[in-house]
Amino acid sequence: MSQRYPPTPPTPQPQPEVGFLGAIARFFQFEERQTNFLTEAIAGVTTFMTMAYILVANPGILSQAIFLETSGDLFSELAIATAIASAIATLIMALWANYPFALAPGMGLNAFFAFSVVLKMGIDWRVALAAVLCEGIIFILLTLSNIRSEIIKAIPLCLRQAIAAGIGLFLAYIALSSDPSSGGAGIIIADPTTKTTLAPFNQPSTLIAIAGILITSAFVARRIKGALLWGIFATAALGWIFGVAAAPTGIVAWPELPVDLAGQAFIGIGKLSAENIWDFLAIAFVFMFVDLFDTVGTLAGIGIQGGYINEKGELPRAREALMADAIGTTAGAILGTSTVTTYIESASGISEGGRTGFTAAIAALLFLGSIFFIPLLSAIPAFATAPALLMVGVLMMGNVRTIRWQDPAESIPSFLTILIMPLSFSIAEGLAIGFIAYPLIKTFQGKAGEIASAVWVLAFVFLLRFVWIAMRG
Repeated sequence: MSQRYPPTPPTPQPQPEVGFLGAIARFFQFEERQTNFLTEAIAGVTTFMTMAYILVANPGILSQAIFLETSGDLFSELAIATAIASAIATLIMALWANYPFALAPGMGLNAFFAFSVVLKMGIDWRVALAAVLCEGIIFILLTLSNIRSEIIKAIPLCLRQAIAAGIGLFLAYIALSSDPSSGGAGIIIADPTTKTTLAPFNQPSTLIAIAGILITSAFVARRIKGALLWGIFATAALGWIFGVAAAPTGIVAWPELPVDLAGQAFIGIGKLSAENIWDFLAIAFVFMFVDLFDTVGTLAGIGIQGGYINEKGELPRAREALMADAIGTTAGAILGTSTVTTYIESASGISEGGRTGFTAAIAALLFLGSIFFIPLLSAIPAFATAPALLMVGVLMMGNVRTIRWQDPAESIPSFLTILIMPLSFSIAEGLAIGFIAYPLIKTFQGKAGEIASAVWVLAFVFLLRFVWIAMRG
């Protein structure tokens, strides 16, 4: 006689949230994205923490080129402008596009603003802000016309995968090669003979960064929730304990609103003349070009990482996502900061499980709240974010497995894209090389008919850009 067992009780189904939390879950589509409030919140905090350095780095760069005629605290004003512009753009991304992507003034673009435009070319910083404002308005128009969305659709699948992997290497390179003299990780350093080399490990910040990488790796290996965030805190704490980084001298301070910066872009428009109009147009074009393809490359890369690219190779709601950086750039220029763009550090929040715009909303609120916590945030050393960025690089490299490496038309452009991004320190440059190489090698195979016309147009545009750079010397 067979033994009888009581029937297995049905697995209890999670009850939907009610009230305010339920409204949030429904608005951001938690159930459809298979996520929850806690996961999204941790992801948002993680994204913010990996980007928080911009609140110090951006003012530090721009303050070298912006000169106030008042006694205002320039650094604080720039930090507040950075935080507010980031919050505006990221909140638009959260509420309109429902993606976990965060935005802030772009590194590289701020250096171009300060060192190339203002200091080298001698352009008034107000005129440079006017060029950023012009770029933002043009981007709004291009986004409304869906031209920018079509550019994303034109990227071949292999290049999208390569972009994701290239961004991973780029993040890892940023993490490892930060200057130790300024508190960075400094694991990879410059060498006059070999270009770069492994550090001699004689800098305390480098040793603590290595310890942070080991700690963060342990958190990731143990699958601890919020591993990257706890890695940042642990590394920063080590720096404070051993005196390698200055501990916070305060936590809260009343913000210095950017009263001396806000609206200066409009004054810059009034400073345009026949002598500087062509320089102004050239500057606006460069801002536009670099930001366009940095953003396209970033959205394609982290779109792959988050699983948002559909079966047609498209990013749904691309127009809404692109509008976030267009409006953010416009608002940032009015507030007094350089071009706002989507950040590759958003991949850190995605790696923590962030799948909806609520992740971005949390990051936006933290950016807004950070205007009261500048003393605390400025105490987080650069090397504390290195372990998190390195772990994100590891995760993003997994995208290379879907590239058809046996096909030269895919493998060569993909490899060049992955290689050039970290070596040139530019997402846009890697994307440019890949776009030029792809149709050429396809043509060498006798498969020119398989190439979309948009790919040829973009390849030609990129080629013209390199010609223009060569002619300018």
